[in-house]
Amino acid sequence: MSIPIWVFAVVAGIVISALMAIKTGREEHQLEMESIEKEGEIYLERLEKEKERREGEKAAGV
Repeated sequence: MSIPIWVFAVVAGIVISALMAIKTGREEHQLEMESIEKEGEIYLERLEKEKERREGEKAAGV
C-alpha cells in the first residue's frame, strides 16, 4: 500500500501555503500598527499646536 507522490506534493503545498499566509498576516499586522502609530503621533502634534495657539491667544489677550 504505497501513497502516490502527488499526495505528498499536495500536502507540501498546503503546508507551504499555510506558512506563507501566517507570514503575510504578521507583516500586514506590523504595517497596520506602524500606520496607526504614525497617525497617533500626527494627532498628538496637532493637539500640542492647538494648545500652544490657545495659550498664545490667552496671553496676548490678557
